[in-house]
Amino acid sequence: MEPSSTAAHLEAASKQNIDVLVDATREFLHQIAAFLPRLAFALPVIVFGWLMAKLVRFLVEKALRAVNFGVLTERAGTDHFLQQGGLRGDTTTLFGLLAYWIVLLATFIAAFNGLGLDYLAGLLQSAELFALKLLVAMLIVVVGSYFARFVGEAISTYCIDAQIPDADILGKIARYLIMTFVIMIALSQIEVGGDIVQRTFLIILAGLVLALALAFGIGGKDWAAAMLERWWPQQSHKDRPKN
Repeated sequence: MEPSSTAAHLEAASKQNIDVLVDATREFLHQIAAFLPRLAFALPVIVFGWLMAKLVRFLVEKALRAVNFGVLTERAGTDHFLQQGGLRGDTTTLFGLLAYWIVLLATFIAAFNGLGLDYLAGLLQSAELFALKLLVAMLIVVVGSYFARFVGEAISTYCIDAQIPDADILGKIARYLIMTFVIMIALSQIEVGGDIVQRTFLIILAGLVLALALAFGIGGKDWAAAMLERWWPQQSHKDRPKN
C-alpha cells in the first residue's frame, strides 16, 4: 500500500472519530439543556413539599392531641410498647411522623415525574401506598388494643363480682385472643404473610382446641369437672330445695 493512501485512510478515520465525538457531545449538551428546566421545576417542588410535610406533621399531632388520642393509646398500651422499643415520643408522634413521610413521598413522586424518572417515581409510589396501608394498620392495632384491654378488664371485673376464681387469668386469655385477631387483621392490611399466617394460626388454634378436647375427654375429666365447679360452683345438695 502506498504511503499516501495510508495517510489518507488514517486521516479519514480520525475525521470520523472526531465527528462521532462531536455528535455525542452535542447530544449530551442537548440532554442537559432539556434537563435543566425540569430540575429548576423539581427543586422548588421538593422544597415546598418538605415544608408542607412538616406542616402536616404538626397539624396531625395537634389534632390527635386535641381529641385526646393520647388517652386512647395510653390505655391501649401502645405508648408503653413504643417506649420500651426506644422510640422518643408516643403513638401520636409516630402517626405524625408517618403523615410527614407520606406527604414527602408524594412530593418526590411529583418531582421525579417532572424530571422524567418514571421508574423511581413508580418505586416511590409503591412505598407511599405501603405507608398508607401501614397508617390504617396502626390505627387498627391502637383501636383493637384498647378494645382488647377493655374486654379483658370487663371479664375480670365480672368474674370478681361473681366470685369466680382466676378472674385475672380469664381476663388475660380473652385479651390475648382478641389481640391475636387484631394483629392478624393488621398484617392482612399491609399484606404481610397473607394466607400463610392466617392458615398457620387457624391450624395452631384447631390443634390446641383438639388437644384440650382430647385431654378433657380422655384423661382430664376429673380436672375439668373440678375447674368448672371452681369457676361456676353449683348448689350443694343441702341447699337445694326439696321437691
